[in-house]
Amino acid sequence: LEAGFKYLVLGTIGSIVLVYGAAFLYGQTGSFMYAEVGASLDKAGAGEWLAITGTALVLVGLLAVLPLLAWSVHLVRSRRNFAAHKRLQLFIAGALLAAILVFEIDVRLISDWKLRAAPSPWWPTGVLAALGVHLLFAISTLVLWIWVVWEAIVRFPVPPVPSGHSPRHRLMARLAAADLVVTAITGSAFYWLAFVAR
Repeated sequence: LEAGFKYLVLGTIGSIVLVYGAAFLYGQTGSFMYAEVGASLDKAGAGEWLAITGTALVLVGLLAVLPLLAWSVHLVRSRRNFAAHKRLQLFIAGALLAAILVFEIDVRLISDWKLRAAPSPWWPTGVLAALGVHLLFAISTLVLWIWVVWEAIVRFPVPPVPSGHSPRHRLMARLAAADLVVTAITGSAFYWLAFVAR
């Protein structure tokens, strides 16, 4: 059961990064079709910030996040290398936080997502409702994630080894992971309603 749950979390995190990358590419090109994305990037030049960031996030989501998370779980379960697990988890958390910040900067300061969402038959009521639900889970995920990491840093000994905090850490990490899954689902629903449904 635990292995299945961790696999679900790995897939979710990879999917989140992949969707953010796809969102950036769509923001740059206005299409999900490979031929149209390629043609649009050829016209605009591949030097566009949004296109480069989107492509990088897609590649990270597909090629890096899943193997890193799988390796991190392997370090704890099979090798009992808690220090390497801690370092890898902090690196992954930092990379994903950076991806989220770049996405938020783009959404809030660079692109006009509302203009792109306006042709949706779900605009504005359905799109904004989906965004509200997504933000509820996204914010709670961020809070839980920070909480889990902070408690792990503060409550585990240095170097990290299993301790009295381990059961709570597993519980809180599972709650944060479940919240992350719901965040991915609600984010995908918002994205579909706003940018895909026509």
